[in-house]
Amino acid sequence: MQVDLISEKIIQEILNLENRRKAKIHLQFMQKNKIHIISIADDEYPSLLREIYGPPVCLYIRGNKNALNGENIAIVGCRECSEYGRNIAQRISYELSKQNINIVSGLAKGIDEYSHLGAVFAKGKTIAVLGNGVDIIYPIENKYLIDNILKYDGAIISEFPLGTKPEKMNFPLRNRIISGLSKKTIVVEAKKKSGTLITVDFALEQGRDVYVVPRKY
Repeated sequence: MQVDLISEKIIQEILNLENRRKAKIHLQFMQKNKIHIISIADDEYPSLLREIYGPPVCLYIRGNKNALNGENIAIVGCRECSEYGRNIAQRISYELSKQNINIVSGLAKGIDEYSHLGAVFAKGKTIAVLGNGVDIIYPIENKYLIDNILKYDGAIISEFPLGTKPEKMNFPLRNRIISGLSKKTIVVEAKKKSGTLITVDFALEQGRDVYVVPRKY
C-alpha cells in the first residue's frame, strides 16, 4: 500500500495560526448548531456508501446519524414534474416509510421534495443529500421541509464543507451519494440528460437495483 507523505507546504498551512483560528470558529459553529462530521474511518460511516467507487472522505450531518446505516431506498425524479409524478412519489414514499424504510433524496423541487414529504407525512425517517453545505438552505422554500425531516429523526447530509454554495458542479457528485446510501433506487419521472439519469448511472455502476414508475397514458 502506497503512503503519500504530507508536503512541507501543507504542514505549514495546518500550523498556520489564522487557519487554526478559522478551524476553531468552524468547530464552534458546528457544536452550536448540532452539526456532526464522520469520516470514512469511523464505525458510524454508512457501510453501503463505503462500497462505492470514490466514496466521500467525510460527511457533515444534521440530525440522526444512525439513519445512514438503516434500510434505505432512494426516490428521485425531475424538478418540473407532473401532478401524477408528485402524487406517485409522495404515495410510494409514504407507504415505504410505514414499513420502516428510510427515504433518500436530494431536497430539490419536484419529485425530491414530494418524496421527502411522503416520509414526513408518515412520520418516518428521510435523508436529504445536499449539493451545498448543511448550513445553507437550498432551495430556501424547503426550510419547512428540513425542519420536519429533523423533527421525525431523519438527517440532512453533505460531503461539502460548511459555507459551500449550491454550485451546478456539486449536484452530480451529490447524486452518487444518494444512490450509494441506498440498496434500491426508484425513478418516478426523468428528462433526457437530467440529473436523475446521472443518479441512475451511478446506481447501476454501484450494482444497485433500479426501478422505474410507468408513465401515465
